Amino acid sequence: MKKKAGMFLALMMVLGLVGCGAAKQEETHQEGFQPALDTNTSCHIRVAGGYDNFEALEAEFDRFNEFYPNVEMMFTKVDDYNNMIGTVLDGNDAPDIYVNYSWMYGREQYQSSIDHAEDLSDPKLGLDLDCIRSNIILKTEDGKLPMVPVFANTYGILVNNDLFKKEGLSVPTTYKELVDVCDAFRSKGYENPLMGFSKEETTSLFTLAAYPYFCGTVADDAEAVKKLNSLDPSAGKYMQPTLEKMEQFVKDCKIDGKACDEIENNYDAVILRFFEGDVPMMTGSGDTVSGTEKRESRSEAFIAKPFAYTFVPLPLSEEGANFLDMPNLQFSVNKDSANLDMANEFMRFLITSEQLSEMAQKKGLMSPTKDLSVNTMYSAFENVPESRVLSPEEIGLTDDAVFQVRQAVYGVATGTMTIDEAIAAYGSFAQ
Repeated sequence: MKKKAGMFLALMMVLGLVGCGAAKQEETHQEGFQPALDTNTSCHIRVAGGYDNFEALEAEFDRFNEFYPNVEMMFTKVDDYNNMIGTVLDGNDAPDIYVNYSWMYGREQYQSSIDHAEDLSDPKLGLDLDCIRSNIILKTEDGKLPMVPVFANTYGILVNNDLFKKEGLSVPTTYKELVDVCDAFRSKGYENPLMGFSKEETTSLFTLAAYPYFCGTVADDAEAVKKLNSLDPSAGKYMQPTLEKMEQFVKDCKIDGKACDEIENNYDAVILRFFEGDVPMMTGSGDTVSGTEKRESRSEAFIAKPFAYTFVPLPLSEEGANFLDMPNLQFSVNKDSANLDMANEFMRFLITSEQLSEMAQKKGLMSPTKDLSVNTMYSAFENVPESRVLSPEEIGLTDDAVFQVRQAVYGVATGTMTIDEAIAAYGSFAQ
């Protein structure tokens, strides 16, 4: 009888723990997302994008399935995504949700990606758009919201925090501090305190450094933006402050072009060079940062001597750095989806500060949410004053204008053009 009584008590304890666990899970669910549809609904939701794999999103699928266990969620990669997404959307096997980009808006070849998009600003959908930084929520001219950011991007520098601590130096927040830090590291035997990819203009260290600065010089000048976008040759004058700053930057920080040219690309090679551990600062973008964690195990130097690192703004003025705030990846809902209600339900689940931050942290990209403190990798950007947070889309520069600026910056920074020559060449750089 004692044995049976013991077994009975043990069984009751187990059931009690299960009951507590279920109650706790129910309590957690009630505090956050609340299903609006029948949780027994069975359907397939397909998300299309250009990534080879999307583990961060698949983790969100698993969380969503806690509420809707019979909804099959799937991510599908589309080859040559930018050129093929329109064809895919017009086909019989179109995705329910798809990756979209704001730069596609207004371009005829990408019109399908806008035409098929549901207006996500509709209050009936219940998306928590207030959790996202307003300057990267970009509506069309007619006030609709065809896409919502799930990741953000920016430019800055990867910082080896252990080297700064070892040498008793502080991460620079002004241009003078940047120059002084470079000089201090060099005096301590570091050959290249600041490096980056320099072989091509598109994502070179010069572009990453100059573009936030340039945006700051034209952000409040609608006439300048208009002339720059029309590729008016006279608009070259608006580049002068930036070109002068870049010439000064290369000289003051003693950027070693030959050493930087040895870095083969602005992603894998930049990360592995930074992991060698002798470069205090390495220019990059959020895309670069997203690849760091997976490459820690591929770097023998980092395995042998790991170090702490973060991503911070690059200050090119005495007032401080500009935070160039850009959407990286955006989601649209196919308004013709056969499972539109469930596709919208998943978006309502995803577009919250908690889920977006969780997904961004897993992917290694910047979150689009207002709270950047949850990810220490990017938390320094939260300290940039609002007056220095810039949105290229809000400023209104076209890709054609940005291309001209990049070419001019690259020519001056690498010494192949003078400032006057670069200014005179605006509008004539060939794509």
